[in-house]
Amino acid sequence: MNDIEEIYVQHFQSVYRYVLSLCRNVTIAEDVTSEAFLKAIKAIGTFNGDCNIRVWLCQIAKNTYFSMLKKKKNEALIDSDADSVSEVSNFTEKLLDEAAALEIRRCLYDLKEPYREVFTLRTLGELSFAEIAELFGKTESWARVTYHRSRLKIKETLL
Repeated sequence: MNDIEEIYVQHFQSVYRYVLSLCRNVTIAEDVTSEAFLKAIKAIGTFNGDCNIRVWLCQIAKNTYFSMLKKKKNEALIDSDADSVSEVSNFTEKLLDEAAALEIRRCLYDLKEPYREVFTLRTLGELSFAEIAELFGKTESWARVTYHRSRLKIKETLL
């Protein structure tokens, strides 16, 4: 197995879980993760080892995801069938199913940066405090404190 394959095998799941934490959609997470690995393969020569390769891959994935969002926003067209009864009904059902999760998401999105991203990286992306610190160029202690403060802010909002 060559180096590229080893990197892929070792880090695909971590990068995928991180992207899934950002988009909360399995299909999008798979697409973004695959595209991020393609970009990483093309840019592997620029990786200088200043950070953990998993952190580097997560940065590429994050940028890929945000680029995709920006592209989709620019390409969005109004669908004339968007107001059909079945779609409105499905949308309503989906909202009811996600009512509990919505409140937690609202609390999360009300958090200011870097609290929101640190919380997301730690809980949904399952990154270690050391990896989070590396992403932000801060210390591991900073990552721990920021994460715990974000948890407290969410708890205060929910109570």
